[in-house]
Amino acid sequence: MKIRPITLIFLAFIVTSCGEYEKLLKSTDTELKKQKVFDYYDDGKYMKSIELLSQILPRYRATDEAEQLNWINAQAHYKIRDYMMAGTYYQNFADTYPGSNNAEEAAYLSALCDYYLSPRPELDQANTRKAIESFTIFLQRYPTSTRGDDCKARILELQEKLVEKSYLSARLYYDLNQYRAATVSLANSLKEYPDTKYREELMYLKLDALFLYAERSVPEKQVERYQTALDEYYSFIEEFPQSKYSRDVKRIFDSTAKFLRIDTAVQQNVSN
Repeated sequence: MKIRPITLIFLAFIVTSCGEYEKLLKSTDTELKKQKVFDYYDDGKYMKSIELLSQILPRYRATDEAEQLNWINAQAHYKIRDYMMAGTYYQNFADTYPGSNNAEEAAYLSALCDYYLSPRPELDQANTRKAIESFTIFLQRYPTSTRGDDCKARILELQEKLVEKSYLSARLYYDLNQYRAATVSLANSLKEYPDTKYREELMYLKLDALFLYAERSVPEKQVERYQTALDEYYSFIEEFPQSKYSRDVKRIFDSTAKFLRIDTAVQQNVSN
């Protein structure tokens, strides 16, 4: 196969460039490496910038150049979407250089990195909680920031993710027929997020879990547990008298009333 001259030139350029970079890494010329950090960053060669910075940053600690080099280090990690390391470097920058012109942006971007690390609702939400905390601290530190509305919107979005996580966790016990655990988990979810959009469903699942738990209990425990289910029924219909679960709720009440020997006609008259 015939290779075109331009291809040979291009390959030679790559080999030469790689060779020059390898020599630069082995070089003891710190000033040259510092200049190349900026050159590579400006050219979008962020990994090369990062690698050089890892070599020279300790040498520039507590110098006038340290602030700019640390800023470039955080920015380069952000550009390659290494949000875990970028978030750490941004936070360190904000803490180390609170008077810097980039301090506010560093604090915001640190929180934004936590936001990007927040996983889908089914997974552990430690990073979601961390992101909420980071945005909250940012708002406290910079109350007049132009990024305030953005931070508040992201906090609400992250909180909704926590609500959904709580809902999914509570629902899981119910789906696994672990009704005792389900009642506890559902109650905790409702307590932690009383205004959740899943409230009606969570309350219904809690009622049904209490009923099924009573139904499957040993005889000596059933009266007490059916009574608990009945109390939950009254709480449910008081809050959701026209619920989409009305048919199932009525079935639960009828079965519970039958076991407890309650006159349903009397109960209906009292309700009316």
